[in-house]
Amino acid sequence: MTEATRVLVLNAGSSSVKYQLIDMLDGSRAAAGLVERIGEHTGRLVHTPRGGDRRESVQVFADHAAALKAMAAELAADGLGLDSPELAVIGHRVVHGGRRFTAPTVITDEVLGEVRRLVPVAPLHNPANITGIEVARAMRPDLPQVAVFDTAFHTTIPEHAARYAIDTAVADEHRVRRYGFHGTSHQYVSRATARLLGRDPAELNVIVLHLGNGASAAAVAGGVCVETSMGLTPLEGLVMGTRSGDVDAGVIFHLHRVGGLSVDEIDDLLNRRSGLLGLAGENDMREVLRRAEEQDDPAARLALDAYVHRLRKYLGAYYAVLGRVDAIVFTAGVGENAAPVRAAATAGLEELGIAVDPELNSVRSSEARVISAEYSRVTVAVVPTDEELEIAQQAFALVRPSH
Repeated sequence: MTEATRVLVLNAGSSSVKYQLIDMLDGSRAAAGLVERIGEHTGRLVHTPRGGDRRESVQVFADHAAALKAMAAELAADGLGLDSPELAVIGHRVVHGGRRFTAPTVITDEVLGEVRRLVPVAPLHNPANITGIEVARAMRPDLPQVAVFDTAFHTTIPEHAARYAIDTAVADEHRVRRYGFHGTSHQYVSRATARLLGRDPAELNVIVLHLGNGASAAAVAGGVCVETSMGLTPLEGLVMGTRSGDVDAGVIFHLHRVGGLSVDEIDDLLNRRSGLLGLAGENDMREVLRRAEEQDDPAARLALDAYVHRLRKYLGAYYAVLGRVDAIVFTAGVGENAAPVRAAATAGLEELGIAVDPELNSVRSSEARVISAEYSRVTVAVVPTDEELEIAQQAFALVRPSH
């Protein structure tokens, strides 16, 4: 009898579905792909099987059901269909799990109902996640399906750090507190850092900087998250590609009362037209760096300086929260590839025991690596994140605990 050792990981967005089929025997990808522009006049599907050529097609995907059926057809063409006996579980990325979901959870009607009740605090993400779950359950009702929550890793944050200093009754009624996001990435990277250093995660204090188009920081003490930069929503914290990060809440009132902007317009401004895009007109850090360094462009330089300044503020704050820092780790697209950002964020912090080796920092590699100077008390590292593998591992462990 064929052993079920593969996990299909689904990440359903509002108009896209990313997927990976992962073999848990060795963590390799049997296939990976993306369906995008769902519900638009023309959509696109990109599929890459292991050891095969990438296939790309342009077609109409009326809804997520059509997108997942197209994905299933691509997998079946490679002999990896959803009816395969090798498929053990489908793991779903779910952005918001509130306070209830602190670990990966087998999806039932009750669980799905609770995820639906959390839509008001994650209106951009949870509805798409729910749709992906519903379609996948309809396609394979016999197969266990597991939700892995972005917020779960952060549910260990102490109450005094999770609470905003507003009226407690109002906060509780509307579920207002710090939840944090990118949890699967922070969890994966903090453990991978311990492996890189040959240490037990339980004995390490780590600051993880997940720097992509969305960006967040986390303070992890002994493998447990004690603070993170994103809050009720993914808007709070670091300067990001299109999000403002930290902003005085009074700015919102000012823009509404004095500027005449509606709540929806302010929401759009802070989430989609701010950050690097708002300061430099460009949300791709590669282009911002090019303009700042090669053209001495004032707008790009300001955007870069603001981005780095916020990073340094959080580094210092989380150093104080942890009391002792063993490692600072950069991950995600910007963190893994933008050496100038890493150099600027850590420059002049020798008194805190932080020093980066310029030569090690300049090396481009897809491997986890240490970039700190020999004399640095705090290890500085670059560790590629793998959220899909983290989701697969958590989902597989839940349904195959003895494997």
